[in-house]
Amino acid sequence: MASGKTSDKTSDKTSDKGSESGRRLGAGAVARTAVDELAGLTGREIEGVVGVERSEDGWVVEIDVVELRRTPTSTDVLATYEVEVDGDGELMGYRRTRRFGRGQVSGESR
Repeated sequence: MASGKTSDKTSDKTSDKGSESGRRLGAGAVARTAVDELAGLTGREIEGVVGVERSEDGWVVEIDVVELRRTPTSTDVLATYEVEVDGDGELMGYRRTRRFGRGQVSGESR
């Protein structure tokens, strides 16, 4: 048990050092941070994360957000936001990149 506590402290220190360099912060943690920050700033309901990518300065997370609820829900208006997060997990900025109806299918090339 005692060795488990020691290794936990060691891994916490390693994680802290890793986040300073931006190398240890994983995509999942970055995405959760971006979702929390965007929801708090916009006050809008998050539909889901649709992309996570490393950038030169940290991460870029693409998040779909419900912009306007309608009845039926298949006619809701959604938007995709691009959220920039630095290597330490801090929000650097965000912007809306597109707006679309829930049932709308875009011509994605991927």
